Order: sequence, then C-alpha cells, then structure tokens
Amino acid sequence: MTAQLPITHNTYCPPRARGTVRLGTKAGPRGTVIATLFQQGAAKAVFPRAATGMTAVLLNTSGGVTGGDRFDYATTAGPGTHLTLTTQACERAYRALPGEAGQVETTLRVSDDATLWWLPQETLLFDGCALTRRLRCDLAPSARALIVEPICFGRQAMGEASIHGAMSDRIEIARDGAPLVLDAWRLSGDIGAALADAATGGGARAMVGLTYVAPDAEARLERLRTLAGPAGGASLLADDVLVLRLLAPSGYALRQRLLPILDDLTGGELPLCWRL
Repeated sequence: MTAQLPITHNTYCPPRARGTVRLGTKAGPRGTVIATLFQQGAAKAVFPRAATGMTAVLLNTSGGVTGGDRFDYATTAGPGTHLTLTTQACERAYRALPGEAGQVETTLRVSDDATLWWLPQETLLFDGCALTRRLRCDLAPSARALIVEPICFGRQAMGEASIHGAMSDRIEIARDGAPLVLDAWRLSGDIGAALADAATGGGARAMVGLTYVAPDAEARLERLRTLAGPAGGASLLADDVLVLRLLAPSGYALRQRLLPILDDLTGGELPLCWRL
C-alpha cells in the first residue's frame, strides 16, 4: 500500500525582477573613467564610446517593469567629470496584479565641477500598469545637471484609446543640501480621462519634465520656449535653474519637439541610442 502525502495549499508567488546598478566616475589622464561599478540582477550598464566624457547605457534585461519588481540605480559623478546616463530603449511598465506596484529608485550625486546628464528614453505605460518612481539628485555648489523624464501614456498604435492604471512620480533636486526642485505627480484609475481635462493634460498622451542646472540657464530660456512651442512652458527658478514641461498628443510628436531641445542643451551630443 502506498502512503499518501498530505496535500498543502501554497499561495503562488510569481517571479519578480530585481536589478541594481551603482556607478562612480573619476577624472583620469584621458578624461572621465570608471571609479566604481557594481551591477546585479536584471539591471546592467554598458559603456559605448562618447565624444564628451563617459556615457553609460542602462539595460533592463527583464524587458520591463511589472508589479513587485524593484530597480535601484545610484551614480556619483566625481569632481571634474562628465557623465551621461541613458537607456537602451523605452522602459515598459506592464500590467500588474492588484495591490502590487513596480518600483524604480534613482539616486544621482554630482560633485564640484562635474556635469551629469540623466537622459533616459521614454517610459511607456501599458494598460493595467502600476509604477512608483522616485529620483533624487544632489548637486555640489559648482555642479551642473540636465535631468529629463519623458513618458508616454498607452500604446496608440495598438489601439489603446485609453488606459487604466497607476503611476506615481517624484523628482527631488537639491544643491548643497538646499532644495532646488520638487516635481511630484500621481495619476490613477482612468488615466486617459484624467489627461483629457484641460486643467491636467488637455488630451495629451505624452509628456516630459526637464530640469537644467548650469550657469547659462537664463541665457537659454527664450530659445527653449520657442522650441517647446504652445504646448510647452519653461521658467527660471533661479538664475542657473531652468525647468520645462512639454505635452504632446503622441510619443512621436513628443520626440519631434524634444529632440531639438536636447540637442540644444547637449551641444548636439545626445546619445546615439536616441537616434535609432
């Protein structure tokens, strides 16, 4: 007679992606070089040749972010260095199970006389997504930074006339411990309906928030207002702190407006992956 094993009922837990990249730079005889590098899990960094400083391209090998995933990025641009951070492609926020959200935490530190460009490609929200994202940038007194976060709400080419989900985004930028910029927003439920309101998005399906911290910020203001057009706005928070918000009816329309702005601010040295 064969003994019968007791039946147990375990709660199924889907696999979750975890990824970490920690990167530090220093000034070397030939320019900016890697000082420290740690990468783990589904987050990787590759380093193509760059005309100025160092470029690090971040990769999410899991293919996107869904509920329960967690990604952490931490970077320190050492004194006198120039570092550009971008992504291989658009990040995707996939459908999540109820009660779960993907999390992306980014910490940027920029030392004296250093420049950091944070230039990820668009984050694409899928129907049913749940994503919580937070970026902190700490600048030394003489540091310079360009922080860009573009986002697309839904896949129009796939027939998503509207999407439901949840997105929470928070960007904190400080200089020598004093707050410079706090940009926080949250959308949940019927995101398409929320963006249709004239007081929120006016029917936009894509947007970008941009912060530029550099001594020439004031001199660039009028040029950026012209490039942004009627669906965008730019303001100075201080003589050397410029912020810009741009709305667009689609991801393609957003790029048409955004690329000239980024070319202007980077001197035409936007990472090649943005052109592909």
